[in-house]
Amino acid sequence: MKFLTTEQKKFYDDKGYIVLDILNDAEITELSEEYDQIFRKKSDSNLEATWQGNWNDQYKKTQVQSIHGLQMYSAAYTRLLLNSKMLDACEDLMETQNILLHHTKAHTKPPGTGSPFPMHQDYHYFPFEKDSMIAVFISLDAADPSNGGLCVYPGSHKLGPQEDCSSAPGWHYLSQEKFPIEKATSLELKRGQVVIFSYLLIHGSYDNTSDRIRRMFLIQLMSAEDVPLAQLHESDCQKMVLRGNCYSKDADITRRHKKNVDAEKKAGM
Repeated sequence: MKFLTTEQKKFYDDKGYIVLDILNDAEITELSEEYDQIFRKKSDSNLEATWQGNWNDQYKKTQVQSIHGLQMYSAAYTRLLLNSKMLDACEDLMETQNILLHHTKAHTKPPGTGSPFPMHQDYHYFPFEKDSMIAVFISLDAADPSNGGLCVYPGSHKLGPQEDCSSAPGWHYLSQEKFPIEKATSLELKRGQVVIFSYLLIHGSYDNTSDRIRRMFLIQLMSAEDVPLAQLHESDCQKMVLRGNCYSKDADITRRHKKNVDAEKKAGM
């Protein structure tokens, strides 16, 4: 183990998640300030990301703002991706030193109107052969059920993929009757605490009914030895090697910028 104790590793294996203190106060402050600056600079963009589908008929006039790939806006988030303590913890949990970035995203739930997230598994968005995918959830604010905090079904990662009941293309969630949010375990987090969980863990979050904002940043990581079952959710910097190596990447010089080449051929250039 590089960061976790044997007891912490067992807790993760049994429950599918673990809450950790990884970042210091200076790091949290820098990330928080940069986060707010990014959202201010992009306030004129379409950032609305309330979960779609017929699961949320009871919720009216809720909202959540989201920006993907914060490392493309601020070096503070690039440094976070390479944080040695975070990667030590991820290596302990993933049981590999070859760790790749899948994507990052930020969600902000405003006071009083912050949207809930239905109970779901990240698996349905990007399934992998060996289920190596994990999420690193950073709570930039103290969070609890009143301001839209995270909740989980402990041990549900052991159930494997559950039925996708979504009625909206591009959005995925499970049966809210089978996995009601009322029976989930709330994770009450301090400012800057980190939750790492399996992409098979059933999780969601509450609506923000408080007078406090709830901001979070999520990093999805995968093992270099794993293989996607479908080419989904291709994002900025995907497959960037954060630790170890990945020699399976194509090195053919004629495909060094394949997306651009394909676009040029299609346009007859």
